[in-house]
Amino acid sequence: MKKLILLSFVIFLMSFVSDKPAYQLFDANGKAVSYSDMIKNIKDADFIFIGELHNNAIAHWMELEITKSIFETKKEKLVLSAEMFESDNQLIMDEYLNGTISQKNFEDEMRLWPNHSTDYKPLVEFAKENNLHFIAANIPRRYASAVYHNGFEGIDKFSEEARKYCAPLPIEYDTTLACYAEMLKMSGMNGHGAVNLPKSQAMKDATMAHFIGKDWKKGQTVIHYNGAYHSENHEGTVWYLQKKYPKAKIVVITTVTQADISKLDNENKNTGDFILAVDENVTTTY
Repeated sequence: MKKLILLSFVIFLMSFVSDKPAYQLFDANGKAVSYSDMIKNIKDADFIFIGELHNNAIAHWMELEITKSIFETKKEKLVLSAEMFESDNQLIMDEYLNGTISQKNFEDEMRLWPNHSTDYKPLVEFAKENNLHFIAANIPRRYASAVYHNGFEGIDKFSEEARKYCAPLPIEYDTTLACYAEMLKMSGMNGHGAVNLPKSQAMKDATMAHFIGKDWKKGQTVIHYNGAYHSENHEGTVWYLQKKYPKAKIVVITTVTQADISKLDNENKNTGDFILAVDENVTTTY
């Protein structure tokens, strides 16, 4: 009788907890999956991309949880990487992680995003606590701006030393990829100058792929954090990295918001290997 009462209480508690879920995980085909099943499927990947919505608290929480879970398996063979840190600041990142400089020096000099303290600092601190390498993967914004204004040729104006912080030119650029074709279409509609906006995006993607894969060794797992647009549909940064490592196991987790998260909307299927569907009413961080 006691066991029956306990079982009834557990069932009641589970029902109560899941009554208003904030998120649901799905596979690419829209089948609901558990967190533990997802981790089992991705723990041996060579590269894991977590595509976030920059102001989504659930996505940021999930990034840290996934990182902790993969660390349990990979330990020192886990490497972290992020769009949010620029390649010319790698030395500062390394100095902070190895304890050479203070947190104040790090935060004063890294050109951090406004939401760093709440959303990315926990990832950096996890790397510091566990002696993990953290790649500052993104192109410095001044060079991305040069591409936006002058095309890929804009990079040629900079010194050889400066070009070390970008993907080596020429980069392959495929305007038929949806991520660039849609951007081209949108920029044209807004009367922007059109052609260089997706080129700037491609330069960011190629640069991140370059630094993510630059020192990778078989047996390591790199977790890269970026806006979902850089990795959804296995395009953007993923496309460039797959070109370099065609046999690598690359897993994409992408974040979407929906009014109803009990099932995955058709438009969100196949945007990643796993999809984090978050209730659209969840409060954003900014």
